[in-house]
Amino acid sequence: MHLMNKILLYEIHNTIRNKWIIIYSFFFFFIGYALFAFSGDGSKAFISLMNIVLFIIPIVALVFGSIFLYNSREFIEMMLSQPIDRKSLFFGLYLGTALPLIFSWIIGITIPYFLFTVNYNNTEELILVIIIGSLLTIIFTAIAFLIALKQDDKSKGLAYSIFVWLILAILYDGLVLLIIYTFEDYPLDKFIIGLSIINPIDLGRIFFLIQFNISALMGYTGAIFQKFFGANLGIVISSFCMILWVILPVYLSLKLFGKKDF
Repeated sequence: MHLMNKILLYEIHNTIRNKWIIIYSFFFFFIGYALFAFSGDGSKAFISLMNIVLFIIPIVALVFGSIFLYNSREFIEMMLSQPIDRKSLFFGLYLGTALPLIFSWIIGITIPYFLFTVNYNNTEELILVIIIGSLLTIIFTAIAFLIALKQDDKSKGLAYSIFVWLILAILYDGLVLLIIYTFEDYPLDKFIIGLSIINPIDLGRIFFLIQFNISALMGYTGAIFQKFFGANLGIVISSFCMILWVILPVYLSLKLFGKKDF
């Protein structure tokens, strides 16, 4: 634990000096400022912010996490030449990547919110957006580590990371609509729920929209999810699946890191 903490503090210090972390924070600051300043409805501002979070955070976590691990190969090799625990090294590297990303975007959106807190009273929505965005950062940073550990070639690893994002963030909804259109005469409710579970981005969207009962904006998968489980059970199911998405890629990355010959 002491070794992991030392590595974690070193990596956090190293990561926060990266100019892209600062740009990332300012990006969310300007987005948040624009939404809170010019929106007349706090709930609508948070819906727009949630859509941006679901779109931007996964790609940033994937690309930044992959690049970070590829650029840390020499440091990893040097550390592994010492009699240290690989598990401590992994979690030091992983948390040292994920936590600065989380802190960066949270600072970016909370500052403009508190600047306009007189106009809005949506603290619950803010907390939920922070939770979902943080979970997505943790999930996709772990997936980025998994890709970088599986693929030694940096260009291929980055291509795979972008491909994963394209599938989950963009192509997924089109695929669901194609399935619904093609098999519209068949009962697809349970199948669509299964598709929602295998996509953490869709889970995050459903979790947010179910929480605030925004059925008109939920889309087909979210509407089915709410109808089938009911609001309370839907929150429990989506929360469980999201936690599973957090645990599984971290566990697989840790196992691969422990066996990999650097």
